[in-house]
Amino acid sequence: MLKALTVTAITLAGIGGAMASSGDAWEEFAAEVEQGCLAATEGVFTEPSAVVDPFGSESFGLAIVSGEFPSGGQGSIICVFNKQTGAVEVGGELPVAVTPAE
Repeated sequence: MLKALTVTAITLAGIGGAMASSGDAWEEFAAEVEQGCLAATEGVFTEPSAVVDPFGSESFGLAIVSGEFPSGGQGSIICVFNKQTGAVEVGGELPVAVTPAE
């Protein structure tokens, strides 16, 4: 019985490791968050850019979309991407522009 449990535990550990997200999967996720957030803020900024948290939180993808407002001045909007449903929500306009680090 103990031997069977050990074999099962080792097998499950191997499967769990194989199911872990790869670098490519995280890049695809970040691209999906960026696209969703840019679409959700369409028309708010001229030439917007998004800074995406590469992993997000346990439940959400996170990004900050920034750009220049058509009426002038720069700002940002916080964007949240639901990992389970793909729904995107945005916050209000913030008078601070966030740009990616070099």
